[in-house]
Amino acid sequence: MPLHAPALNRRRFLAGASLTLGALALRGYPVLAAASAHFTHGVASGDPLADRVILWTRVLPGDGLSTTLEVQWEVALDEGFVQPVAEGVTSTSSARDYTVKVDAEGLQPGQQYFYRFTSQGVESPVGRTRTLAAPGAQKLRFAVVSCSNYPQGFFNVYREVASRDFDAVLHLGDYIYEYAAGGYSNPVMLEKGRNVSPEHEIVSLEDYRMRYGLYRSDADLQAVHQSHPFICVWDDHEITNNTWKEGAENHNPGEGEFAARRVAAIQAFYEWLPIREQGSIEQGIIYRSFDFGDLASLIMLDTRLVGRDEQLSHAMNIDTLRSSLASSARTIMGGDQEQWLEQQLQRSASAGIPWQIIGQQLLMGKLNPPQFADEEFDITQRDTVLNGRYGTLRNRGSQGFPLNLDAWDGYPANRTRALDAFARHANNVVVLAGDTHSSWAFNLKNERSEPVAVEIGTPSVTSPGFENFLPLPEEKVVAATMATSPELVYMKPNGRGWVELEVVPGSVSAAWHFVSSITEVEYAVVDGARLEVRAGEHVLLG
Repeated sequence: MPLHAPALNRRRFLAGASLTLGALALRGYPVLAAASAHFTHGVASGDPLADRVILWTRVLPGDGLSTTLEVQWEVALDEGFVQPVAEGVTSTSSARDYTVKVDAEGLQPGQQYFYRFTSQGVESPVGRTRTLAAPGAQKLRFAVVSCSNYPQGFFNVYREVASRDFDAVLHLGDYIYEYAAGGYSNPVMLEKGRNVSPEHEIVSLEDYRMRYGLYRSDADLQAVHQSHPFICVWDDHEITNNTWKEGAENHNPGEGEFAARRVAAIQAFYEWLPIREQGSIEQGIIYRSFDFGDLASLIMLDTRLVGRDEQLSHAMNIDTLRSSLASSARTIMGGDQEQWLEQQLQRSASAGIPWQIIGQQLLMGKLNPPQFADEEFDITQRDTVLNGRYGTLRNRGSQGFPLNLDAWDGYPANRTRALDAFARHANNVVVLAGDTHSSWAFNLKNERSEPVAVEIGTPSVTSPGFENFLPLPEEKVVAATMATSPELVYMKPNGRGWVELEVVPGSVSAAWHFVSSITEVEYAVVDGARLEVRAGEHVLLG
């Protein structure tokens, strides 16, 4: 069950004349009551190892002055802290937006812990976390989530995940979105006051900090962080839409140098998320691995920022597009990360670990454009669909081009190398993907049509799926897409939810779950498909 979250819906009143408090960024936190310190955004944990875990909070000085705060942290076996196991002291200041991150060491594997912070005599909420499984573990459970857009709906998915039992939550990116107010929003939610701050598109460090603060003021997002350790990677919207290593589709003239925006986005990501930092902000290295005992290796990739070449476009000359897709030099990962992935697969397999789980952002399975007859569209949809975005993709798709050039389909040579690495070096690979806002499952095959891995695509927390650009009955979309994509074994184009992944020595199962509404705080959970892959088979079964 979730822990007791702070009562964020209560208005707080700033007593006295502490006018200088307004000079500090509240980051979406309500008006404050008088206190010596204020824990403004709950607590979080992440990147667990067998003997340590990252702990996070944010605390403001009660006097409103931009001073350095001393912060104590504690870890215990029980929620009442009668059985303490680790403690320490750190500090924070405006230099890191008053966020606090510590690497709590001296823990035991496979153990649940409780943690809290104290500053100026004020205690934070109590969080719950867990270290990586010990050798001999027989079962793991993960929640897989992605794409949580604040003005699209309530975070009911996070609330539901907070209430369930998991070893970790795997967040595959688009934790925030960068758009200006009304830029990618649900009008229903705007009427309910769920809008973004700042109101302009975020570009600077201050902008990114404000946007993270707004998201982290959400009670359901605080609850899921308070209940489970997170293991995160970014996708594009933590920076801006369709990012690659040196630019982005949504970085425009007048927004400054992309390199400065990239650094600002990475700094805010490191400040606001419980991730263990590697190297410099300029390097932005987030690919890393976690061994859950001797049962599974979780290998988290960055297919978005660190090494990706610029995306191709359906608007390109057909011959240029065809030759570019055929190029072996184009990469979605970068050479260093490709080499690292092979090393991690070899290391895990040689240790006798049966499952190699690849957490990353984008669909790896081959997804071809579905074909529809003109008469399947209502006449009012014809211009916006057939002659718009989808019509362009459909027409190019009929000439052999993939549907989504931003995904692995746009980097086929790199995908071939990755699939070959799975076949050569791994025992059993399960690829996880987010990004699309829809639900997917693929049997991944090499160039000889041999199964080498499976892929599970998780739906979004709030961002819209196919209904945003293809307003057809869901069954028509599914039938047409599966008819053109032989590797695809399951698809649900619409629906907001998450995937529960269960790992045991002989199999991995994936179960999709959906919430009935994101525009109301009341909802029901609707169970979707459940698929399983058995060790050594590399094929999903119903």
